[in-house]
Amino acid sequence: QVYLVESGGGLVQPGGSLTLSCAASRAVSDFHTMAWYRRAPGNQRELVASFTRTGLTNYADSVKGRFTISGDFAKNTVDLQMNSLKPDDTAVYICNVERNIGTYWGQGTQVTVSS
Repeated sequence: QVYLVESGGGLVQPGGSLTLSCAASRAVSDFHTMAWYRRAPGNQRELVASFTRTGLTNYADSVKGRFTISGDFAKNTVDLQMNSLKPDDTAVYICNVERNIGTYWGQGTQVTVSS
């Protein structure tokens, strides 16, 4: 089994920044996609950003230009740099990694954007 451990959530004022980090509990050589999702109260889980071992990145329209995903497949870590945060970004952010034989999810970390 592989566990994902997230950190970096918290309370931030509108316009502020946060960086979320996620690390796998053990080394896995065949992850092919790492991503961050989020789930706001009353909403379904949505993809925030993802990137693949081949170098492809994808962002939700709502975060383009503000969020940056980065990671290291050798270290099995993925970060999400979030700038210019808005109240609508308030959600539980969940780390996700995929390999051919399965998908893994973290427990989530709360991000609250409020003055």
